[in-house]
Amino acid sequence: MGLRLKFNLVLITVFLVGFAAASMMSRQLLQENARDEVIRNARLLMDTAIAVRSYTVEQIKPQLDPQLAEVFLPQTVPAYAATETLAHVQKKYPDYSYKEATLNPTNPRDRATDWEADLVQQFRQSSDAKELISERMGATGRQLYIAKPIQISNAACLACHSVPAAAPASMLKVYGEANGFGWKHNEVIGAQVVTVPMEIAIRNADRALNTFMLSLAGVFFVVFVVLNLMLSWLIVQPIRAMAGAADKISTGDFDVPEFAEKGTDEMSVLGSAFNRMRRSLDKAMQMIERDA
Repeated sequence: MGLRLKFNLVLITVFLVGFAAASMMSRQLLQENARDEVIRNARLLMDTAIAVRSYTVEQIKPQLDPQLAEVFLPQTVPAYAATETLAHVQKKYPDYSYKEATLNPTNPRDRATDWEADLVQQFRQSSDAKELISERMGATGRQLYIAKPIQISNAACLACHSVPAAAPASMLKVYGEANGFGWKHNEVIGAQVVTVPMEIAIRNADRALNTFMLSLAGVFFVVFVVLNLMLSWLIVQPIRAMAGAADKISTGDFDVPEFAEKGTDEMSVLGSAFNRMRRSLDKAMQMIERDA
């Protein structure tokens, strides 16, 4: 096995180990960054919904409450305002969704599905849980969701949701008496759920990983070629020349030219030592021939 082959085998082995390690670490880092980006998008959507709810309670509801005796305006309900606002966003970004999933909602569209009902039960069982973040498979692929509990912390909400008899007649006229009642103070009755797609972020992370690994392979190829050229020029060719000269000298042919002794690197030092050995061996052979 030649020196060049040994060198290349070691170089390729080191590269493959480094390539695999870089691939695993880069993939993990890019996947984490992609998930963090998705979580930021989900939080932005959730914060927007919370802002709409607050704006409705503070500025819209006080202006419309006087009309409640005559006509019920759902625009005064924070959950309705947030859902309607983000429904407009969803028209442009259909993979993004917001829902105020409720176990016993006034508006049937807010009724929790099975997996949303499980989230509500988790909040009910753990009073310290203020947020849940997880993933699920949706119709369009992997989705990440953030859920926050909807808790009746304001007793004023029970005016419309305790018993039908206490609710405004205008509201009963719109939604009836079958749903949205029986709520209790401090009870978790639902969850705000924001769902955002992960496929785009994951696809971008995979594309970045592929680009990085191809670039790394390209850099290795260039380094591999350059190192082989340097190995051939600085080491392999001089050693082959010395081996050929040594072979000729071993048969008594001292007409081989001496090696250049310029420089202070190892090959120059070896060339100088070889030249001295050649001259010494030549003198020794001449002395032997004279004495004979």
